[in-house]
Amino acid sequence: MSTETAQASYGLPWFAVQVKSTHEKRVTSLLQYQTYECFLPLYTSRRRWSDRIKSVELPLFPGYVFTRFTPAARIPILKTPSVISIVGIGATPTPIDECEIAAIQRAVASGFGLSPHPFLQVGQRVRIDTGSLYGVEGFIADVRRRDRLILSITLLQRSVAVEIDSACIVPIQYVHNAHTKPNTIPVGGVRMLRRKGSADQIIPPCTGC
Repeated sequence: MSTETAQASYGLPWFAVQVKSTHEKRVTSLLQYQTYECFLPLYTSRRRWSDRIKSVELPLFPGYVFTRFTPAARIPILKTPSVISIVGIGATPTPIDECEIAAIQRAVASGFGLSPHPFLQVGQRVRIDTGSLYGVEGFIADVRRRDRLILSITLLQRSVAVEIDSACIVPIQYVHNAHTKPNTIPVGGVRMLRRKGSADQIIPPCTGC
């Protein structure tokens, strides 16, 4: 993406463009050629072939490409090959929360392990308190004994998981009110941090994450 394209689209809302399966990279290239600012978050997956195991880059949100544009000028996007539609209500595109896109952009740039994750809407909301993802907010889920930060695109009902040291995060409500005892356990498969063999508790942030 050129500097001129980024400057021209700065301040415009982000939208999700639904595309044909496996055509995400093609559509991104076509839209960028038309000078649209695009965001296609990818993750690395190991796939087994007949004679070897190969690492491939796959979309974190299969079937979608994110791009900035003015809704009134969406016709060129809809006419782009392999584009199915723009996510919205009826014929009206619905913008995506800028903070949600920014959080995923920072997660991709951080180098932490990423993977698709079932959408989570409830649970303990936390904020990373140190390191390259400082300030990013999300939900914590204990997946296969590894703590992961869950970042969501609410409009698409999709989430991604970022592998993160549990000592680097603090619950948001605890940050805002240091006198409130964090003794509630959220529902929906998301729970507070837990040290093995101990009760639920706040784990102080680390300094070397």
